[in-house]
Amino acid sequence: MGAEAICSVTFGRKHVEGKALLETSELIFRSPELRLAIPFSDIKKLTVNGGKLIVSFDKGTATFHLGLRAPSWADKIRKPKSLLDKLGVKPEHRVCTIKIKDADFVVDLKLRVPGVAVRLVRDADVIIFGAETQADLSRLRDLRYAIKPDGMIWTVTPKGKGGIKEAGVMAAGKAVGLVDVKVAAFSSTHTALKFVIPKAMR
Repeated sequence: MGAEAICSVTFGRKHVEGKALLETSELIFRSPELRLAIPFSDIKKLTVNGGKLIVSFDKGTATFHLGLRAPSWADKIRKPKSLLDKLGVKPEHRVCTIKIKDADFVVDLKLRVPGVAVRLVRDADVIIFGAETQADLSRLRDLRYAIKPDGMIWTVTPKGKGGIKEAGVMAAGKAVGLVDVKVAAFSSTHTALKFVIPKAMR
């Protein structure tokens, strides 16, 4: 999950309070009276004026009253982090991928980390693990003992109808002594959940 803020939004004749979320590739607003999901790619104009983030897109103009946060949110929309940055993957990391089917992602990953392994390796800094079913998550036990004490495991699971419920992924990690600390949008069809070993157990 990205940044979030309780704020008001003006859209058309509506001016309502709710929660704004700045995700990897879209700006979201949720309230009982108004729900917006604005992909960055649909934004035609973006300005900041006195604590207001003014977003023009194909359905109109929405003004987010964010106060001091407005400039930083504008910067993040204009220059969004790459997926690899969101996942915290660094060139010096020892990385392996397990059952990751997104070919474009794998190409980008290998450009950043030339020595990426496509099988399980010991003392990994990062394991990126694709799980298409709840049963696949049983492999987390093996992965937990393959990472360094301060390493991380990203589970990549399908979202939406027919996907794996986030609660199920979290429960599978907890069952093998892992704690979930972050969620990131992996693609339009998959989400990624980050697990680490609790500090007290390292």
